[in-house]
Amino acid sequence: MTTARFGLEVACAAMARSPLFHGIADDELTRIALMMIRHRYRKDEVIFHEGDPGDSLHVVVEGRVKITRESAEGEEAIVVVLQAGDSFGELVLLDGAPRSATATAMEATETMTMARSTFVELVEGGSPFRTQLLTGIARRIRRLTDQLAEVHFLDLAGRLALQLTRLAEEAEPGATTDITLSRSLTQSDLASMVGGTRQRVNQIIGDFADEGLITHDGGNLVIRDLERLRSRSSW
Repeated sequence: MTTARFGLEVACAAMARSPLFHGIADDELTRIALMMIRHRYRKDEVIFHEGDPGDSLHVVVEGRVKITRESAEGEEAIVVVLQAGDSFGELVLLDGAPRSATATAMEATETMTMARSTFVELVEGGSPFRTQLLTGIARRIRRLTDQLAEVHFLDLAGRLALQLTRLAEEAEPGATTDITLSRSLTQSDLASMVGGTRQRVNQIIGDFADEGLITHDGGNLVIRDLERLRSRSSW
């Protein structure tokens, strides 16, 4: 079902939040949105699996998506959690390789997909899309470099503190106290993000709570003191 039948204003608003479309004029954004397709996913529904063939990129309209890799033993590692305005899946449109990771909806989620034909038109044309695409890829390479350094230089508590800091900054940019994280984020998810077991992550969260860094409020994790939490993640 095309985006036009779901509401063009909603589609354009989601695209405007995506770094991929920064600098694109409103009329061009509308034209692109009309060529995209809107999809809805239930909580825990897989959007695509690692190894699947790919022919489109996704832009998150609503909800949250986790990008994961799985070991031979079936252990899951969360590479990144994406929210409204974030994009994923564009690498397959550049190299034609199978999907390099699995994408799963963490809650009720909607995305818009861009077909390869539209993608090629934007990349090869004079649109700012090409520059924004390259900028996004560079940003992801930097993030992977940071993650590699974190594994080498931080213990599990430090990696968890850093991950909670990032999640808090995404949830409430500019806030430093009483930041509520998404209820859809479980302690198992946190363990997958930082390369630890759920039991050990639970213990560290308890330690952070004893220090007054975080609390639980009705099942939500609340960051009480972002700056002190950040200081636990330095190396």
